[in-house]
Amino acid sequence: MAGRFAPRPTRTTVRGGHVAVPADASGGVPRQAVAPGRTRTWTPPWPVDLGLVLGPLRRGPGDPTFRATPDGAVWRTSRTPAGAGTLRVSARGGVVRGEAWGPGSEWLLEQLPEMLGAADDPDAFEPRHRLVAVARHRRPGLRLTRTGLVLESLIPSVLEQKVTTDEAYRAWRLLVRKFGEPAPGPAPERMSVMPEPRTWALIPSWEWHRAGVDNKRASTILRAVRVAGRLEEAVGMEPGAAQARLELVSGIGPWTSAETVQRSHGAADSVTVGDLHLPGIVGYALVGDRDADDSVMLSLLEPYAGQRHRAARLILLSGRAPARRVPRMPRGDIGRL
Repeated sequence: MAGRFAPRPTRTTVRGGHVAVPADASGGVPRQAVAPGRTRTWTPPWPVDLGLVLGPLRRGPGDPTFRATPDGAVWRTSRTPAGAGTLRVSARGGVVRGEAWGPGSEWLLEQLPEMLGAADDPDAFEPRHRLVAVARHRRPGLRLTRTGLVLESLIPSVLEQKVTTDEAYRAWRLLVRKFGEPAPGPAPERMSVMPEPRTWALIPSWEWHRAGVDNKRASTILRAVRVAGRLEEAVGMEPGAAQARLELVSGIGPWTSAETVQRSHGAADSVTVGDLHLPGIVGYALVGDRDADDSVMLSLLEPYAGQRHRAARLILLSGRAPARRVPRMPRGDIGRL
């Protein structure tokens, strides 16, 4: 019964990657009184859209590592090679201001331009469909973020394997808040830094269960954190080679590795395969085929070789998606068992 169920946001459509961030950073909530952190100002030669560039890094509206505040700033916490850090980013008048606290503050500020898309090359992209061209014209601030951190994107991607969006976001939120550490500096309330690899490895089995994470996903994360150093080394590799290294860990397949390098590397060509919704959205948007599978999607994206992930993001941002025709997947909660 096509069209019976109204479209709802899914993890796939959210990956279009836009977070509502107020444009005016001059007002809003007063800042907390705290010792000043490190600061950096940077003037990019392109329009910056913080919500669009950084949106893919948010894992749900309650993500304890990401917050967009009414004063027009985006806050992030990260576990950097130098340690935990909090970053506040704001943009006004074409100037980006970064403030950071904690042992990882200097590393975060050094990475700030790449996090906002300085390593990306959107001029290499040439639209082949009118819908894609229009979406690109309407989103001039779209650039692909490059965090330079693998594990912080890999773990939530594993949690998102074959479950509903709500389940995945809830698990990430509960585990980070319970086993992470408070965000350094004057971060908004209840922000946390994700646990370090050893802490992930020591989470008791019943805590995974309470967070709604089944044994398969929990075991995959445990295998990954045992080789965390080797996985973080992948940030220095080309995206294809990085995906191959990640997939050496049992339980990490093409879907998870692509979702990771899209964020850690800013990989313009790492299109997500094995997704429940994306092939149908791409097929419907480009040729009206809502039943497209991965092979059809890859064929449609072939003209964008080298830029297929960017093309897919623009398609998602276009808002053209088929109406839901089956009930959404029921949410499970193994923590109640």
